[in-house]
This record gives sequence, C-alpha cells and structure tokens, in this order.
Amino acid sequence: MDDRRKAWVPHPEHGFVLGEIVDISSDTITVQPFGSQHKQPIEACYDRVYPAEDDDNKDVDDNCALMYLNEATLLNNIRLRYGRDQIYTYVANILIAVNPYHKLSDCYSVDTIRKYKARSIGTLPPHAFAIADKAYRDMRCFKESQSIIVSGESGAGKTESTKYILRFLTENWGSHAGPIEERILQANPLLEAFGNAKTVRNNNSSRFGKFVEIHFSGKGIIEGGYISHYLLEKSRICVQNRDERNYHIFYQMCAGAPLRMREQLRLGSPDQFHYLRKGSLKDPVLDDTRDFGVTDKALMDLGFRDDERLNIYAVVAGVLHLGNISFVENEQSSKGGSLVSNTGENALSLTATIFGLERDELQEALTARVMQSKGGVKGTVIKVPLKVYEAANGRDALAKTIYSRLFDFIVSKINDCIPLKASANYIGVLDIAGFEYFPVNSFEQFCINYCNEKLQQFFNERILKDEQDLYEREGLGLRQVGYVDNQDCIDLIEAKAVGIFDLLDEESKLPRPDPLHFTASVHQKYSNHFRLSVPRKSKLRQHREITDEEGFLVRHFAGAVCYQTNQFIEKNNDALHSSLAMLLGESKNAFLRSLFAVANETKVMKGKLTFISIGNKFKTQLQSLMDKLRSTGTSFIRCIKPNLNMVDHRFEGEQILSQLQCSGMASVLDLMQQGYPSRTQFSELYDMYKRYMPPKLVRLDPRLFCKALFKALGLDENDFRFGNTRVFFRPGKFAEFDEIMKSDPENLAHLIQRVEKWLLQSRWKKAQYGALSVIKLRNKIRWRRQQLIIVQKNVRGHLARMKHRPKVLGIRKINTIKSQLGNCARIIAQLKSEKEASSKEVSDLERQIDATVRKIKTTNMTKDEIEKAYAVLLRAQDQQMAALSKRLDQQKIMEERERLKKIEEERERERERKLAEERRKKQEEEERKERAEMEVKRKEAEELARKQEEQDRKMAMVLQEQLAKEKAATEERQHQLEQERRDHELAMRLAQESGGVVEALDTSQLQRREKARSVLDAAAGKKYDLTKWKYAELRDTINTSCDMELLDACREEFHRRLKVYHEWKSKNKKAAAPAEQRAPQAVVEAAQQQQERPKLQRLQRPLDKARENVQHRFFRLPFVAQPDQNKEPHQAEKKKGWWYAHFDGQWIARQMEQYPDKPAVLLIAGKDDMQMCELSLEVTKLTCRRGAEILPREFEEEWRKCDGGVYVRPVNKSK
Repeated sequence: MDDRRKAWVPHPEHGFVLGEIVDISSDTITVQPFGSQHKQPIEACYDRVYPAEDDDNKDVDDNCALMYLNEATLLNNIRLRYGRDQIYTYVANILIAVNPYHKLSDCYSVDTIRKYKARSIGTLPPHAFAIADKAYRDMRCFKESQSIIVSGESGAGKTESTKYILRFLTENWGSHAGPIEERILQANPLLEAFGNAKTVRNNNSSRFGKFVEIHFSGKGIIEGGYISHYLLEKSRICVQNRDERNYHIFYQMCAGAPLRMREQLRLGSPDQFHYLRKGSLKDPVLDDTRDFGVTDKALMDLGFRDDERLNIYAVVAGVLHLGNISFVENEQSSKGGSLVSNTGENALSLTATIFGLERDELQEALTARVMQSKGGVKGTVIKVPLKVYEAANGRDALAKTIYSRLFDFIVSKINDCIPLKASANYIGVLDIAGFEYFPVNSFEQFCINYCNEKLQQFFNERILKDEQDLYEREGLGLRQVGYVDNQDCIDLIEAKAVGIFDLLDEESKLPRPDPLHFTASVHQKYSNHFRLSVPRKSKLRQHREITDEEGFLVRHFAGAVCYQTNQFIEKNNDALHSSLAMLLGESKNAFLRSLFAVANETKVMKGKLTFISIGNKFKTQLQSLMDKLRSTGTSFIRCIKPNLNMVDHRFEGEQILSQLQCSGMASVLDLMQQGYPSRTQFSELYDMYKRYMPPKLVRLDPRLFCKALFKALGLDENDFRFGNTRVFFRPGKFAEFDEIMKSDPENLAHLIQRVEKWLLQSRWKKAQYGALSVIKLRNKIRWRRQQLIIVQKNVRGHLARMKHRPKVLGIRKINTIKSQLGNCARIIAQLKSEKEASSKEVSDLERQIDATVRKIKTTNMTKDEIEKAYAVLLRAQDQQMAALSKRLDQQKIMEERERLKKIEEERERERERKLAEERRKKQEEEERKERAEMEVKRKEAEELARKQEEQDRKMAMVLQEQLAKEKAATEERQHQLEQERRDHELAMRLAQESGGVVEALDTSQLQRREKARSVLDAAAGKKYDLTKWKYAELRDTINTSCDMELLDACREEFHRRLKVYHEWKSKNKKAAAPAEQRAPQAVVEAAQQQQERPKLQRLQRPLDKARENVQHRFFRLPFVAQPDQNKEPHQAEKKKGWWYAHFDGQWIARQMEQYPDKPAVLLIAGKDDMQMCELSLEVTKLTCRRGAEILPREFEEEWRKCDGGVYVRPVNKSK
C-alpha cells in the first residue's frame, strides 16, 4: 500500500498515534499503529489522517520548519520537546507554552534575560522572553504600542508567563527607574493574594482579569505603568466548590498574621469561618504562612502606610466575621422576618466593631430593608422585615461588595504607586481567566467564557482574517484558509435587546424577577439557534438531569458548557439594599467609609432597589479592552495545560490536541504554510534609511531601494515577496527582518554602506557585461565581413560558370568520348589482325577530337554547334567501336553472358525495391485513413463535449443557487460535526474530573455518507455495493474476475479510491513542495473542469455509455515534471519530456514518461497503481484534444525502445 507509507491517525487517548497505511476506501483510510499495545488497525476519515515526517524523533523550534504542517506533526513536535523540558515552541511568531509543573533550572535567570535582549525570534530557542523582546523592538521600530495576549485554560500557566514578561521588560529597560521597576514586580504577589484562589484545575488561578500596561518614554525607557482589572469573581467570597478555596489572603491571614493582629482581629483557623469551611482548608502546594510575609512586604514596598495595611487586614477579617452571622426566624413577630441567631451574636459584635458600626443598626440593616411607599411628595419610608434566606443573601451581598471595593482600592493604590508622567508608547500584557467548564457553571463562568469568545474572535481576525485580507490586497495570490467564525455565539450573548445579557437585564427589572422565567425566555428566543440548546442535549449525564427551565447549553468555540441559571439574576445585580448602603456610608471607620464614598450607586426609588447590571458593565469594559487591543500591535502566547492532574512529565495528547484546536492553531498552521508573518511598507523602510543615504541614493524609488537592500544582504528570493505596497517575509526569517528594521543609527548606516557597495558592484558588473558585449559585437561584425567576402566570391564564380557552362559541358562530353577511346585501344590490343589499320583509325579520331576541343576554346561556338560537333564525334566513335566489337564477338561471349546475368540481378533488386515501396505506401495510406478516422472520432467527441458543456452551462445557471445552498449546508454541517466533537472532548475531560458518564460520540455520520452513496449507486443502476471491500480485494478481482459487470464496478471503485487518496496526499504535501504529478497539467485541468459540472446532470447521464465500445486507445502529450525536492529551489529545474498513456477501455493500462536526460518511467496497472494517473478516459477529455491520440504502432515502438515488456491483455478482457 504505497510502500507502507507512515501516517498519523486519531487516537482517543494520545490524540494521534503513528502507524502505516494498510488500506484505503473512498471515505476512510485504515492505519495499523506501530507498537505492541495497538493490535487492531484504526479506520478514520481522510480529513483526520495526516502524513508523518521521515524522522519520527525530529523536533524543531518553529513548527513551520516541519515538512508536513498539520495538527498531528504539531502535537508530536510539542510532545518531543516537552519530554526534553523544552516547553516553548513557535508557530511562526506565535508562542506555544506548555506548563511544566516544575521549576526549570536557569530558564528564567538574569543571564537568560540578558541573552534574549535584542535577539530576533529564531536566533535562540523559543522563549517568552523572545516574545517580550519582539514586542519592545516592534514598539520602537513602528512607533506603535504593543499588546501581548496570554491565553489558555485555567492552570495552563498564564499568570506565570505574565510575570516573566514583566520581569524581562523591567529588568532590561526599567533599572534606572528605581522604585517604579520594583513596584511593578511587587504588584503581582499582592494582586495574587487578593485576586487568586485554588480551583480544581489550578492552585493559583486568577479569578479576575488584568491588563498591565508598561509605559515607555520616547527613548525606550520605562516611565510608569497602569493596571486595569476586569470581573472579580465575587461569589467565591461566600461559597466555593469542593476541593477549592477562597481567595489566598483569607488563609494567609489566618496562618501567617502576627499573633497580636490575630488577637486584635479575632482570627482563628479557617474552619472557624463560614466563608472558608465549605471548601478545601489546606493545599499542600501553598505555604500560607510564608505567602503572608510576601504579601505584607509587597504592601510595604508599594508604599502602603502602616494604617492602610492594618485597615486592609481589618476589612478582610471583617468580611470573615460577617460571614459567621447567621439568622433564625422571628417567631415573636406577626409579620414574620428574621433575627440574628445566638451563635451569630458574637460575630455580629465583632463585625460591627471592625467596621465602625453600631451593633443594633447593623442587625437592623441585615434583618430589614427600607422601602418608600406611595403618597405625598416623597412618600413614607417603611421597613420591611426580611426572611431568613433574604437576610443571608443581604449579608453575602454586603460581604461581596465590601471585598470588591477593597480590591478596587488596592488596584487604584498600586496605580498611584507607579505614577505615569509621560508616555510615548506602552506594552500591555493581558492575563485573563481562561475558558472554564465545571460540573456546576454559573454567571461567572458565563462572563469568563464570553470574554474568551471575544478574544478568540480577535485572534481569528488578527491572525487569519486580517492577514488573508492583506495578502489579497497586496496581490500575493495565496490560497484562502477557512476557519470557524464565532460571531454567531457572540451575538447570542451580547446582541442589543435580544442577547442573553439584555434578556437577563430585562428580567432583573421586573417587579418579581424569576430565574425560571428568564431561562424560558432565552429558550423561546433562540429555539432554533445552533449555539444554544437545552441541558438534556449535553454529552454529560449529570447535566442532562437539569430541566429546561433551570439552565441552558451554549456551544462555545472550545466546546459546549451547561449553565445553571438559578443565581444569574442575583449575581448580575451589583446594588445593595439601601439600608446597608446608607449604613456603610455613615461608618465610623474612615477607611471603610472612603471605599463607599467614591461611587455610591444605590438609591431608593418607589420602594424598589435600583438595578445595576454586572453583565452590561463587564460588556462595556470588555469592549473598551478590545478597542485598545485593536489599536495596538499584537503578539500571542498560547498556554497549554499538559494534563488534568497538574503533575510534571505527563503528556495527555488528546486534551492537549483539544486545546490546540480550540485556540485556532490548526488554521494558523495551514496559513503559515504559505504565509508571510513579517512585513513592512516600502515607504516606511525607505523613510527609515533616507536621512542616512548619500544624495545619489536618495533619488532611488522606495521599491527599487528595498530590492537593492535585500540583494545587498544576500537574501534568497524565495524568502521574501514583494506586494503592491509592502514586502513580506517567510516564517523563520525574523532575524533577517529584524536586522533590516533595526533603527539603530549605526546599523542603518552600515546597511546603507552595504547597499552602496552592492550598487557599485552591480554597476561594475553591468559595465563589464557591456564591455564584453561590445567586444562580442566587434568580433561578430568582423566575422560577418569575412562571410560577405565569401558570399561575393561564390556569386561571381557562379555567374562565370553560368556564362561558360555550354563550352565546359561540351568539352567535358568530348573528353568523355576521348576517354572512351581507351576501350578501343584495349580492343585493338586484343585483336589478332588489322591492328595497325584500327590503330590508325583511332588516332585519326583522336586528332579530330583534339581539333574540335581547340576550336571550342578559341572560337565563339554556339551551343547547337557544339552539340553537332559532339554528335559527329560520337557517331564516329560508335562506328569505330561497333567495328571493333564485331571482331571480338566470339571472344566476348562468356563476358557478355556474365554481364547479362548481373543486369538480371539488378532488375530483380529493383523489382523488390518497388514492391517494398508499394507496401510502404499502402501502410502509410492505411495509417492516413486510421488518423483520419481518429480525427473524425475526435471531432465527434469534441462536438459531443461541446454540446455537453453547453448543456452543462445551461443547467449550471439553474442549479447554481441550489449548489450554493448545498455548499453552505455542507460547511455548516461540517462545523456542527466539529463542534459536536469538541463538545464530546470537553465532556470527557469534565467526566474524568467529576467521575461522570458521557454518552458515546455519534459515529453514524460516515455510515450516513455510505448509505447516501449506496442510494445514489442504486439510482444509477449499480448492481454491486463495494464500499466494504478492501483495496487489495478490489485489485485482485480486477486482475482475476471474468464477470464483466463486477469488473467494471471494481475498476470504478478502485480508481475512485485512488483519486480520493491522491487528493489527500496533495492536500497534505510537504511544505513548499510542488504537487505530485501523475499526468500532464492539461489533463489535470480538464479533469477539474469535468468535476465542476453540475452533480445532478452527471447523475442523469448513462454511466455505461463510455463502456459500450471497450477498445485500446493510445495518447501522447508534452509533460513538464516537477523539480527534484531534494535540491534547493534555485537549483532545481523542471524536466520537459513526453507522457504516454495506453487506455484499455476507460482506465489506463500502461503509462510512460520520457525525459531526454534520464531513463524513462514505465508503469503498469495492477503493479504501479499508486504512481499512475487514476482518471478515466472520459474525465481526461483526451479524446477531444487535437493531436493527442497516436497509433498503437507508435506507442509500442516507444515502449519497446524503453525496454518495456510485451503487454498481455487480461483474460477477462478477451472473454
């Protein structure tokens, strides 16, 4: 099977496994994996099988350097590098970072930081430092702010990557800034303490998003910074899932705060607090005692005063004590309501003391809320008792609001500590929560995943859409790369008036908002939307138990997530009860009062609390962030989580592959295989160098200057490409691009010198070439002059010869008579008598001849006179010869007989020659008739094809709309199938964590395709279903069967599989390698045109029409073979030759390729099928091509000339 070609085939555990192809069908490839653990072959669709590298253990820094660019080789390269602790890999200028879950020695040291400074991507091994350095150099070069987007799942290492980037920037360009550099770095541990928490997937998960801006001066020195934060997960303050923890600061204070502080704030172990005991109390990876010291030091280094630090700790402790306040029903009140329980009295007192509130006022505000009744000018203020669950909800809302305001204060204080006076540009690093999916997903996960949808769309736009639009505008003519657009999912969430966010806001504004009613309205609004469905359609059994009114399923770019909506309304409201808000505004604690003095967002209006939407606030913030990202240059770091258990040296291929696919890296690979990630405008490059140019270079056109610059640097023409206004560079040429774009004056001046030197050398070479051309021209003129003299001499000689030609010819004829007198002398010598008389007669004749010659030379005899003189001499000579001959008759009898015999033999040979000439003419006449018949057939076929094409064009107008709909439906179906696969993978990963059960993936799609094709085959009158037959069985049947119907069916199925297989090979060819050619380009183009005809029309045509007259036909076409892939592109040459094909019926039986400088390639069906053209005679349209068909004799002569064996027609054909 194609020399047992190696290929990657999908595997449910490892992502892809390596094996060899053992069978092909029209829809699938069968691969036998290597290794004893894989005993059974794996059958997969063509789209999911990829060719493998020749070297299984080959790994590269940049995946674009691989010969085959696909998902499987990308995963294998990451696997090999991860096994060697090389966690970073490039895909062009995108960095893939795999979390190692252990410290790498010397990977982030100061020496490493210095080593990567001012070094281009590709000159050193991949690293996050290289991306940071590239962002800095791009900022300096293009005078444009830059953004580094660090994305990935929770636990993939986004926060650590952000730290390393900030450290690299501050270490290299912030050392002069003194405390500013230190404060930027110290902000990380402080934000982690108050904004990070342990989750089931990450011990240090960021529960908020941040965009850290490092601002630089015009000289490239750090001037300051600014931190923007988004969507703190406030619900974690009150409740956590099992095996998760609250924010780190709570545990740090319980374990590491000084004894005096703990006594003053009444802090104990975490299990004493209601807000902490629900989750995990201890994590073996985290040292809370040590981390408190780090947090406290960060507060001091960032300039927090001692009283501010104490106030911050007091607020944190107050939140913990607030959570310990519990409520019971007030049985003594007729209005119902609630009271603080006996167990909560102590917590109430502690909370009131810490917050500077009156105990009774706090209790009253927690158990009742103020309302304003109708009537009068302002109405009457009344207090409404709260039920137990309402009081608990109010308590939790107060705790979340206080902690959220405290977090805002800390971020604002950090920004004040790193003041920004002036800024030319900045580098922003985005670290935001990755895509999340849990057994229970609520409003926080919905907002986080919405944010990731927006970021994924930005990635698609910046890397895929904008990139391809630029290629098209610049006229590069590259193939379009498709990708899944998630705009429909974003519209589902954020669309104005009809999006889920706005539906949630509308529900929240109702007098009695109900989560069930909100969920029902979502389902009703989007009942037919692909991205939204009911929970019972989830792949996870646990989610299918949720009713339609309790949640909904959203199919995100990374997979389907089931959201439970029972707390959506509550979590979407950021307002407090007015009684609590007014109470905090009147607190005796000045620090707490200041937190609520800036923006008091609660008002009393008609007895109802004013609604403040968290979702719309986050949507506005996110839109502002996206606008900021779009206004900057962008670099991407894709963080990958290698396993679910967060342990080192464990590579789970399937879930890593899922992350790569969700992040869009597969489409990036396809684009980078032909793309140009680095580019600059001609004018920008010219302006950068202009002030360093001497006057003679300034007048150069920018495009011409760029060409001279690249020539001076010795760049290969295959490494860059000129567009209409820009020059583009291939992946892996970042070092050359950076050298060109480096704005250092010394470097620019040096490059100008190289350009000037190259221009001088180029002009000198042109001068040398001109001088050589002049010398050649002089020599050519001299040669032509000599040739003219020769021509003149020959012409004059010709004229003289024409003038004296009659005399010369006459003398020549007379001399011929004279020469014949020797015969007379010989005869006389043989005579026995009359020798003297005979000799005298001959002498007299000779004297007469000499006299005639003298007369011709000395007189102006005419041609007729010369002819008469010649005739007289000839008669005299003949008479003399006749007389002498009579005397020798008896002596010459034997000689005469011999001469007659020779004449007879000569006549026989002449007769045979004439017979052979007649046979040749007869054969030529027969061949002429055959060629005429072939031409008639060709014209008939051409006429039929023309009529057929005309009919096809007419039908195409009718079917165009239908085909467009079918194509759109097919693409949508493919996207849905891909989404189903991602949903299943996500559910599998979630099931591994939670111990749930996942329903099997629906694999009936392939069966449906086969069933559909069987229906078409039956409609076309086919008798045999060969879809289940193996490739080898088809070939054996073709070589041995005597059943003509079965034979035709097998041959058609056999070549259909070959066609699909060759299309797969062409799609997955080596990078920068030409497509494999098994037939001339004209044949391939004709076949492509044939395939583009309307499908319906082809079904209506009789399939057996081409088989009515099975015959042998022979064709010859010029053929241009692709260059040798082992040679450099500039060294490889295309070979021109001839392509011969022998069709036995509809399919090729023999194929031959002839080249002038290498042996011919001979291929025979049944033996070399993989290398032969798989197209049928009807598809190739060779019968319509003028001059293509040749005679059998011509083919056989060339076949034998190339040492081809005798073709034996199969037995089944003869029968």
